[in-house]
Amino acid sequence: MSDNLTRLNKYLSEAGYCSRREADRLIDAGRVTINDVVPEMGTKVASGDVVKVDGEVIGGRKEDFVYLAFNKPVGIVCTTDTRVEKDNIIDYINYPKRIFPIGRLDKPSEGLILLTDDGDIVNKILRASNNHEKEYVVTVDKPISQTFIERMAGGIYIEELGKHTKKCDVKKIDKYTFTIILTQGLNRQIRRMCEYLNYEVQTLKRTRIMNIKLDVPLGKYRKLTEAEFKNMSQLISNSKKTFEPKQQQHRKNRR
Repeated sequence: MSDNLTRLNKYLSEAGYCSRREADRLIDAGRVTINDVVPEMGTKVASGDVVKVDGEVIGGRKEDFVYLAFNKPVGIVCTTDTRVEKDNIIDYINYPKRIFPIGRLDKPSEGLILLTDDGDIVNKILRASNNHEKEYVVTVDKPISQTFIERMAGGIYIEELGKHTKKCDVKKIDKYTFTIILTQGLNRQIRRMCEYLNYEVQTLKRTRIMNIKLDVPLGKYRKLTEAEFKNMSQLISNSKKTFEPKQQQHRKNRR
């Protein structure tokens, strides 16, 4: 019977309710029950158990997943908690099936974000260690110097996060505009990098995630094509969904 047990966060993810990370938040907040009992973190679900979130029964794994490319306007918040944020992405799109965003795009930013009900694919795309590209077009408040381009491309230490940004591809488009390709997803990364160099971001638009390009009007969405999904699946086929234990990483590094 133990072979039929599934960790609760994985169960919610595979049911298409939310990502595993979001599931952990829901469990920690006491909003999830198994057979009407609030479980501890790490509890496993057995065949026949009834799982609910806020009193709503959550079913088993779905076969036909949804994958959307959405052009997010400025002012829309990338959260699934519709009780907290008025201008949230879920209410804005109003899709007939429950979906959730893959990652985030800041409220003052616009552009491409992917949404799905396939929880298994989320972590593979989000992990910075998997080096999946995201491209942005950015305008700043004063003329862009060559020093600015070189410093941005070389990596910058973000004191608030205690992390150094990875080297990236930065190209000047015109006097106030540049493109940047990141393989990280640090909180407000581009804005923080610019602030460090005494520049202020005026507009920030994400135009590409891996092989998916922004090609829909502002505020609209479309389903990924079969070719796009096949290409994306190949790009993430060797991606890790979770971090390896430190001991395992240490053993690999010694080889």
